[in-house]
Amino acid sequence: MDLDFELRSDYIPLCDLLKYCGVTETGGLAKMLIAEGMVSVDGEVELRKTCKIRTGQVVTGDGFEIHVH
Repeated sequence: MDLDFELRSDYIPLCDLLKYCGVTETGGLAKMLIAEGMVSVDGEVELRKTCKIRTGQVVTGDGFEIHVH
């Protein structure tokens, strides 16, 4: 799943991005996925659930890639 996300503010918390893009059904599931080390931001594993994702970053995981614009 290759997705583009249009950012409408300075940043979006990582857990919210996963929920809004449909990677997980809930924010709780998104937080679990992040805590288990299953999500990378710009190629590096990210364990902070509310990491600020900004324009130009790429979030990846098993079966998904999200480009933030």
